[in-house]
Amino acid sequence: MNEKRLEEWLSSRKKVRENRTPDVLFDAIRKGDRTALSGAITLLESTREEDQETARELIRRCLPFSGKAIRIGITGVPGVGKSSFIEKFGKTILESRGKVAVLAIDPSSERTGGSILGDKTRMETLSQNDRVFIRPSAAGSTLGGVARKTRETIILCEAAGFDVILIETVGVGQSEIMVHSMVDFFLLLLLAGAGDELQGIKRGIMEMADGLAVTKSDGDNVNKAKLASRELKNAIHLFPPTSNGWIPEVKTCSSLEETGIDAVWEMIERFERHTRLNGSFEAKRKHQDLNWMHETLKDLLLQGLWFQDKIREFIGAKEAEVENGNISAFQAAEEIYRLYRNINQ
Repeated sequence: MNEKRLEEWLSSRKKVRENRTPDVLFDAIRKGDRTALSGAITLLESTREEDQETARELIRRCLPFSGKAIRIGITGVPGVGKSSFIEKFGKTILESRGKVAVLAIDPSSERTGGSILGDKTRMETLSQNDRVFIRPSAAGSTLGGVARKTRETIILCEAAGFDVILIETVGVGQSEIMVHSMVDFFLLLLLAGAGDELQGIKRGIMEMADGLAVTKSDGDNVNKAKLASRELKNAIHLFPPTSNGWIPEVKTCSSLEETGIDAVWEMIERFERHTRLNGSFEAKRKHQDLNWMHETLKDLLLQGLWFQDKIREFIGAKEAEVENGNISAFQAAEEIYRLYRNINQ
């Protein structure tokens, strides 16, 4: 790298740092600058202490301007067509609401740590709309941490003026539970004729769902979708009653033919009116805030455990003892905790 190019690179890096201050980022986010929003989310995901401090200050400033959007979680078994559905669903939402943010928690490779992060490619039309913001996040092996960052990202998106926040899950049980704990409406997408053994694993998730949609209701699959819809409607009556008085509805839709998508959105709008009128919408938000206070505290305590060199070395030594069978896992954990408590007294 020659001297001129080095100076240009250093200058560009300096400009990036200057634009990453809480003041600059906050003003840009409030103006709806998507580049600033992306940069702020990158700070949230960073493990550098300096970036974390900036992110915390930014969240503090954005918090009073958040909370006005409706937050929708979307989940379903692999192959159900979540991204295709969101592509058409986002288009439908934009006909009545101003701006849509899509936060996609993507599966990551356990072996390499890599992530597909292909949602922008799959949502080609939606991603080109200037009223839409799409941000994939790699789930990796720390779903709790990603969930916390996703919740903070919701705050930033709402401060940027997004009216609807869609959160697409990776499609495994733990991530669905995490997403359910941060949204107002939880939508479960199902396949017709997938077999009882495949749908059976979703029973726990079905009980959490506020609405269900049978996808790919087109061509030869229309009758199967209608049959599945009737069976699901009958099954819903066997579930425990909801605390908000809402009875989950079942719809059929096709992303290919763009049919039934508007009915799903109308269902969500009815849910929003119903829960806002009886006060359960706000009550759920408050309960979620308390829950995330405790979850964040757990996460911070765990981080504090690993950030201390003495404790990290001690953990390594105890891991070796457990592997060699010299000590039980329970005793090792108790000794680690005892050291942590003594250091922080």
